[in-house]
Amino acid sequence: MSPLATAYYEKSLAMLAEARARNAPVIAQLTPLLGQSIAAGGVVHTFGSGHSEIISREIVGRAGGLVCITSIPDPTAGFIENLVGFGTALVERYDRQYELRPGEVVIVISNSGKNSSPIEVALHAKRKGCLVVGLCSVAMSTTARTVHPGGRNLHAIADHVLDNGGLPGDAILPVTDAINTGPTSTFIGCSLLNWLMVSVMEWLRDHGHELPVLRSQNLPGAIEHNRAVGARYRHRLSKQLA
Repeated sequence: MSPLATAYYEKSLAMLAEARARNAPVIAQLTPLLGQSIAAGGVVHTFGSGHSEIISREIVGRAGGLVCITSIPDPTAGFIENLVGFGTALVERYDRQYELRPGEVVIVISNSGKNSSPIEVALHAKRKGCLVVGLCSVAMSTTARTVHPGGRNLHAIADHVLDNGGLPGDAILPVTDAINTGPTSTFIGCSLLNWLMVSVMEWLRDHGHELPVLRSQNLPGAIEHNRAVGARYRHRLSKQLA
């Protein structure tokens, strides 16, 4: 492994450990909130535009994951995430089809915290009485000027904030004096969401609630199992089960 790759490995692992320590109290606060919502029949909604969509899809439809998690899709893949009004139109359409219900949790991911679409999704979710969790780089969200006319970045809108601990611009290692590489937002963001989901499943188990957990469709009988646990949520999932 090259010296730069080794440095990336070592620094990114240290940042992952820092993110775990920094976010542990937030995850502890969120765990019963998500658990209670899910136990009452609620769905968890996620949204990310551009590269953040990868993180928003990490916990959707996953083997070993809860079936009652769904994502708000952006058909432009973030291409017009800074067109003011687009995020509102997107989430309103999703809301009409799949419903955002009061008390449900909406996780909005935006590394910079400044772009219009995730901010508008968060604002709409709050208007609907949902609990909004923002996942961002707090260092960037608190310093980058938002393009949204409301003037607030994601961290200032969300009810709870998960901080990926990333540097402004995401890349952590200099290749030259002018070029940096080594992004960390995706794998740390995905880790944060998985830590949260595992904690929620533990809470549901310990409080005697049903665990509607998906199995890998590559295992015998898994497709039938997944259809059964997903039956009650089927009309509310933007990614339908096989």
